[in-house]
Amino acid sequence: MLDNIPRYDMQRPPMRQHLRHLIAALSFFPLAKHHARIVKTDMADIKPPYLLLCNHNAFMDFMAASHAIWPHRANFVVAIDGFIHREWLLRFIGCICTRKFTTDLQLVRNLTKVAENGDIIALYPEARYSLCGTTAVLPDSLGKLAKLLKIPVVTLICHGHHINSPFYHLPDHGVKPTTAELKLLMGKEDVISSSADEINRRIREAFVYDDFRWQQENHIRISYKDRACGLHKVLYQCPACGQEYTMRSGGTKLWCGYCGAEWELDMYGKLSAVKQGCQDPDAGAGGPVLHPGGFEHVPDWYEWERENVRREVENGSYRFDSEVRVKALPNAKGYIDLGTGRLVHDMDGFHVEGRCCGRDEKKRSGSLSAPKGMSSLVAGEEYRVDISPAKIYSCHIEYDYLGRYGDCIDLNTSTDTLYIYPLKNAFSVTKIALATEELHELHRKQH
Repeated sequence: MLDNIPRYDMQRPPMRQHLRHLIAALSFFPLAKHHARIVKTDMADIKPPYLLLCNHNAFMDFMAASHAIWPHRANFVVAIDGFIHREWLLRFIGCICTRKFTTDLQLVRNLTKVAENGDIIALYPEARYSLCGTTAVLPDSLGKLAKLLKIPVVTLICHGHHINSPFYHLPDHGVKPTTAELKLLMGKEDVISSSADEINRRIREAFVYDDFRWQQENHIRISYKDRACGLHKVLYQCPACGQEYTMRSGGTKLWCGYCGAEWELDMYGKLSAVKQGCQDPDAGAGGPVLHPGGFEHVPDWYEWERENVRREVENGSYRFDSEVRVKALPNAKGYIDLGTGRLVHDMDGFHVEGRCCGRDEKKRSGSLSAPKGMSSLVAGEEYRVDISPAKIYSCHIEYDYLGRYGDCIDLNTSTDTLYIYPLKNAFSVTKIALATEELHELHRKQH
């Protein structure tokens, strides 16, 4: 697919970070605005190189990391979409490009080079913003990577960043204070003497977090008037009637457009039922276990949805099929519009097929035109991408991507990144992400 389009040069060695003092200075002001606290544990004698594993909830994570590790250099691993139209700058400040949820041996080589340079490897192993402020899936490869690098492992767990700027509604909610905990997890000798499985176990223990729970335990008050806006993107299924894709949100409210049930998100992050829905006497028969009063805790609602998806996966009934709009990102120059295609996500994984229309997207003007050398070489070319559950343990999704295109699924191969926008009237990319994880887990158990 797109054989005549240059790919991002992953082979190029990473640069040592420049402008680190300026980056730390620019990070100071947003952190000061939120009264950010950086707490360091067992870090007094730790110097680079080390592997820094950070949780991922909002852009402010990068600012907290830059401030926490100053004055040392770091190379941050960043997804390819972060490099669009600014590749030179991101390379200059030490960023390393990758395609999410792929087996990237070149990335491992680049990280080894960073360690040889004596610098910090800053990695966000969840590889996406958390959907509801709790831990996302962590790859099993982390333990092997730590064993290969033979350097200390340090964690940076941030609290308050999700509730301040949740993935489903990014504007600043005015949370203060926030906290970031920089902690030595394993020293070099500990890493060398431990198995990869033991390292993974300790990393997963360190990555247990819940931003809504943290908010409640620390009595963090959020008066932001639209604090529930967008929450239905994550909480897409009504616990009162069981219907999917009927949830809506706005202001401080969340409601079901099918049964009329309604909830309010208070200033301390708790949900409470304010209106009971009209119950269908047959609702729940053979389907999800219903909770007419809903859930008080947002992550509990999310995990209930996961259980329902798991049931579909385990009984073999899960399937998503839709016409889609597809955009490709082979390099950092911008998106190429491949036109419409078809996406099937089922028990055998992801299947994307279509025919290239041969257009690239000009970000500044918003116009579409044929990229140089592509019209005659690629237009009309058929393509198909298949990704089995064994090869993808999670997937990246976007809500209302760039404010123009709507919700999408981001799928990657070693050479391409596809942004896939379902054209159905009712769907949830959150459900597709949950299903991806549950399909992989089922495959792992069976093999």
